This record gives sequence, structure tokens and C-alpha cells, in this order.
Amino acid sequence: MLSPGLVAGIDAGKHFLDLGFHPAGKPMRCDNNPAGIKRLIAALRQRGVIRVALEAIGPYAQPLVHALVAAGFTVALIDPRRVKAFRTAEGLIAKTDRLDAALIARFAHRMSESLRPVPTADQVTLKALSTRRRQLTELIAMEKTRLAQALDPMIVDSHRAVLQALTRTCAEVEAELDRRIAADPALARKRIILTSIPGIGRRIAGVLITDMPELGRLDRKAAASLAGMAPHPSQSGAHPGRHAIAGGRPCLRTAFYMAGMVAARACPAFRKPYRAMRDAGKPAKLAIVATGRRVVTLANALLRANKTFDQSDLVTCQATSGTAPLATTGQHQHALA
Repeated sequence: MLSPGLVAGIDAGKHFLDLGFHPAGKPMRCDNNPAGIKRLIAALRQRGVIRVALEAIGPYAQPLVHALVAAGFTVALIDPRRVKAFRTAEGLIAKTDRLDAALIARFAHRMSESLRPVPTADQVTLKALSTRRRQLTELIAMEKTRLAQALDPMIVDSHRAVLQALTRTCAEVEAELDRRIAADPALARKRIILTSIPGIGRRIAGVLITDMPELGRLDRKAAASLAGMAPHPSQSGAHPGRHAIAGGRPCLRTAFYMAGMVAARACPAFRKPYRAMRDAGKPAKLAIVATGRRVVTLANALLRANKTFDQSDLVTCQATSGTAPLATTGQHQHALA
């Protein structure tokens, strides 16, 4: 169904904000500074705009988004890849900031079900902390590789000094992230539920809380697809085709792959189907991905029901089938750091 009313699309750049409207309206450009944002908000109010849409938030759009939310506008985000596909579907070739703003407005009007709500300021901060921790972890791994290849004593000392600084900074970022999650009762409860699941430790739980806030509010197929763990078919004509995972958020795909690997080793409820796939001749990576997908759907269901893993049906089934209850094994609390 088409959304009634006037919709505005904004293309945010470093220096300018281009504003387009749909179904009708003269485009305009404002400076990307406090005065320009104030002028843009006045223009939106004057024209009776009901919804404002932007491509996924970048650093240049954050001041604008905060101002729009404070002014009471409904603000939504759009996946840039879908906007590009929409341009192709319309048969357009020309691309300018002004044309992009109008294109975003048309997309928001016709594809309203594809819009995402803007994250809150707290969610933006949490995600920034999680991203920074991930960046520092990658830098530490690269520096360790360089240290292993260094021969000169001075170079070795330099690598060790850098490693100490990176490790200290990473610990500070992780402590701040833990503090913010613990200070929010809803997020703290969410972490308790997630860390009760086999294969998910505090680090992976932190990634899921910050980078997948939708978890617990989706159906199982949408959750698996968003996590990048859903097999998508590619088949045409007489060709048998194949199924492969694609899309999703890369950091979530890595997190659930690691969680699936640990769960397949440590938890009987996940180890049995994993072994069945391996015995059937399936590759190890495929079986791990399938296990990771089970972890996704389980996490989504438990968060929706507000239950820990110990309270789930999987534990009950294990206990009634004669297997030791998973809650008493202690193994499922281990996860990859």
C-alpha cells in the first residue's frame, strides 16, 4: 500500500543537505551546519511533510537526524543498495545529489515497508563502542602477526609496546560497553538470556545487542537472513542450482558462525544434528553454518519469550530423554572471545 501524504528524502553530504519531495515539491539545498539544518526543518514544517527518509546513517547525517527527531518528525532509514536497485528499476542513468534526494523520497513513498526506524542516541553510542572494540581486536591480531615475524630487538620492543597500548585501550572500551549494557535493565536482561545459550559468551552477546537490536522481534526466517545465516537458492531452468548464505550483516555472520562452532562441540542439543549432517557427508563448514542458524532462531525465540536457555524446551527434552540436563553441564557457557 502507498503511504499517503508528503514524504521527504534527504541526501546528506559533508557540506550540503539536498531535500526532495514526493509526490510533488520543489527540491532545495541547505548547508550541512546548524543554520542549514534549522532552515531545512522550517521548510519541512511549512510543506506539511509527514515522514523523512535518508540512506543508512553516516557521520555527516547524524546531527541532522538528531535535530529531526527532536523536532518531532518520523525519520526512517533506507538500505543504500535498495535505493540503487530502485534507480535501476526506474531506468534512470543520471545521478546527482538532488536527483538522489528525490529518488529516496519516491522509494520511501512506494516501499514504506522497507523503511527502518532510526536508532536512538544510546543505540548509536553502543554500536560505536562495539565497532571500536572490533577494530581494536583486529589491530591486535595484526600486530601479533607482525611481532611473530620481527627479528630485530628494537622492532620487537616496538611491537610489544604497541600491543600493550592496544590491549589497554581495548579493555577500556570493553569495560565502558559492559557498563552501559549493565546500566540498562532491558539490555542487561537481554544479555542474561543470550549468554545462557550454548556458544554465546559476553563478547558475542555484546555484538548481538549492539548490531542486531531487532533480535526477538522478527520471525525466524527474517532473523536468520538478517544474521547472514540463511541459505538462499540460485536455480534456473534445468540447472539444479545451489543454496548458499549471502547478505546480512557481516559482523553478525561471524558472531553466529563462531557461536555455532562452539555449540556444536559443547551442547548435546546442537551436537546431535551437527554429527548427523557430518555423518551424511556434509562439509564441516556447512554443518557449522546450519548450527549457527539454529542458534539464531533459538536466540530470537528466547528473547521473544523472555526465557533463558535453561528454561527452554530444549533443556526439558534433554532431561526427559535420559540425557543430563544442559543447565548442569556448564560447558555451554564457554564461547569464543
